[in-house]
Amino acid sequence: MIKIKLKKGQNIWVTSDTHFAHKNICRGVTNWRTQDGEVPDSQTRDFKTLELMNETIVNSINFNVGQDDILIHLGDWSFGGFENIEIFRNRIVCQNIHLILGNHDHHIEKNRGDIQKLFSSVNTLEQFDLKWDGGKETFTICHYPLSSWNNMNNGVIHLHGHVHLPTDKRFGKGKKMDAGMDGHPEFRPYNIIREIIPLMKNREIKSDMLYDHHEERFEGQDVG
Repeated sequence: MIKIKLKKGQNIWVTSDTHFAHKNICRGVTNWRTQDGEVPDSQTRDFKTLELMNETIVNSINFNVGQDDILIHLGDWSFGGFENIEIFRNRIVCQNIHLILGNHDHHIEKNRGDIQKLFSSVNTLEQFDLKWDGGKETFTICHYPLSSWNNMNNGVIHLHGHVHLPTDKRFGKGKKMDAGMDGHPEFRPYNIIREIIPLMKNREIKSDMLYDHHEERFEGQDVG
């Protein structure tokens, strides 16, 4: 379970799908090809070398996320071998990283070599409350995008990763958003209070389903 209690001066950030050391997502060295034999630009990152991509990922996190801040990572931490999990973690200065497991995080899920000790928590699906001076919001977080989620009708925000949506497509229906690095216009984590909440505040309550009674608010309360 994720327990978030911000201290004075502490920031909270979210990101996803860093894919540290993932060769095929790096355009300059990828082996991926379309049926026409071309490099798939929309599926790759515009870096000439894997080293440059890795350095940019690390620098973009460390430049923004402080040592005492909180970083929520929504999965697909690293790639290319078990050892890259710890290599990447050791290069990040933030000491408080909560990881939501993605489809490429199987070594972490199995806790190989007690690797989960590198993170403040490791989960698959979580809901947490965030309080700060001036407000309170509740979030449902998962690596995968959900069509409907707990207390959606009360304005709970859903953040996910997995689909690597570009900036202009990062919002789903309602209060739902891909919080991955690929969708941030500066290729970096999002500050939840300064960026995510203002982006999501006025979005309507809406589900991906054709009909979902959780879009509606009702008087009274269910018990039992």
